[in-house]
Amino acid sequence: MIYTLTLNPSVDYIVKLDSFQLGALHRTENEAKFPGGKGINVSRVLKQMETNSKALGFIGGFTGAYIEQFLETENIETDFVKVVEDSRINIKLKTGQESEINAKGPDISEAAFSLLKDKIRQLNADDLLVLAGSIPGSLPKTTYEELVKICKETGAQFVVDAEGDLLKKVLKYKPFLIKPNHHELGELFDTLISSPEEVIQFGKKLVSMGAENVIVSLADQGAVFINKDSTLLANVPKGKVKNSVGAGDSMVAGFLAAYERTGDLIEAFRYSVASGSATAFSLGLCTKDQVAELLPQVQIKEIR
Repeated sequence: MIYTLTLNPSVDYIVKLDSFQLGALHRTENEAKFPGGKGINVSRVLKQMETNSKALGFIGGFTGAYIEQFLETENIETDFVKVVEDSRINIKLKTGQESEINAKGPDISEAAFSLLKDKIRQLNADDLLVLAGSIPGSLPKTTYEELVKICKETGAQFVVDAEGDLLKKVLKYKPFLIKPNHHELGELFDTLISSPEEVIQFGKKLVSMGAENVIVSLADQGAVFINKDSTLLANVPKGKVKNSVGAGDSMVAGFLAAYERTGDLIEAFRYSVASGSATAFSLGLCTKDQVAELLPQVQIKEIR
């Protein structure tokens, strides 16, 4: 079973305006709301790929109830820890350019964190946990390390989609997959990365530091897959980029869904690239049909 973890879920409130001026009254052109958070995005795309998962994390209040109910209407299993304060609302204001206002989110007590750790202790060698996104300020900075240590004890595999020190500190525990983009990879090694050749050089360092499989996205230059046995380069399908939110999460979900179905890392990488592109070319998260339409365009080349 795949489990996804979102420590600070949100209701994403998306508002489109013709224009915006500080201090003025505005009427929306249209608006929408969805459950937000990287792990939740992974679960929603996995469901599109007909792969089941269970969403974990912390929710509270009327916004938390909305998140839970929305996922249940999409037939996604949930097992959230309930907290006292409301889950956050993030505002995404679209006026030609997009502006975001992200809320802090509820405080997480030690008791609530202990309940989450108890849930993760129930995972076993047949399970995989996706840890995605940032850590709320009320939780210790070592949260990811504590959780992956539990996975190592139980035999569960884990995927980490996070930035900076959060990612670097879990590499020694041998994550099954990590997925930085080229900017995040550069930040890990305090350098700028702009080409596949540079990605390969530093991606191999991540493998030597403990990662089993590494996918690095390079925007319009494609994506690179690296493990101890092979290095693969994929092109990006053609299309108009409409949305960057959730593209990386879709890459993780596409990879896991295809790998669970086929056991083939190359095919999983192909689905990963097609899924990320399908979301980038959409206003929301990708669908199975959109991914299938792009798959033939994804060409994989082995780098020797």
